[in-house]
Amino acid sequence: MRSSRLEAFSDGVIAIIITIMVLELRVPHEPNAGALAPLLPVFLSYILSFTNIGIYWNNHHHLMHLVPEVDGAILWANLHLLFWLSLMPFVTAWMGENHFASLPTALYGVDLLMCGTAYYILVKAILRKQGPDGPLARAIGRGTKERISLVAYLIAIPSAFLRPWIAGALYILVALMWLIPDSRIERSVNAQRAGSA
Repeated sequence: MRSSRLEAFSDGVIAIIITIMVLELRVPHEPNAGALAPLLPVFLSYILSFTNIGIYWNNHHHLMHLVPEVDGAILWANLHLLFWLSLMPFVTAWMGENHFASLPTALYGVDLLMCGTAYYILVKAILRKQGPDGPLARAIGRGTKERISLVAYLIAIPSAFLRPWIAGALYILVALMWLIPDSRIERSVNAQRAGSA
């Protein structure tokens, strides 16, 4: 099956996830700046989650440029990723509503860890289909960024019970590391286009 169907479905699910998250932002009833102060943790958690969802969408989009066809394993791996991404509105709201308390902040990290793991599994499923000389294998190399991210989440989760701000800082650092789309894949896509022109 062509990967375009998988990409279109994923785009739709991610759009719904973002919509659900923004609907969690409640409008204050008072028309003054003081009414916004209690909403600051909710808004900050929304910004972090919107950024993370955007990073996954952006990198998923780049990834699919190197995947002309998918099989059942790739479809299930993609659904696995979408499952963990779909929990982002819940953990975002819980963390924000509880002003970054330890347990909600740790659970947010668990969801990020599972999203990262699911993305890694998706990449492995694609590599299995394409083989060691496929376009994705040539593009990604050793996957150091992926490993650093997962280790950072593993450190952040227990840190949330000591100092939630440490966990939050690690979540932000990982997001900053991935903010620019995966340049390895972008270079490979551009090289493929140049070769076919």
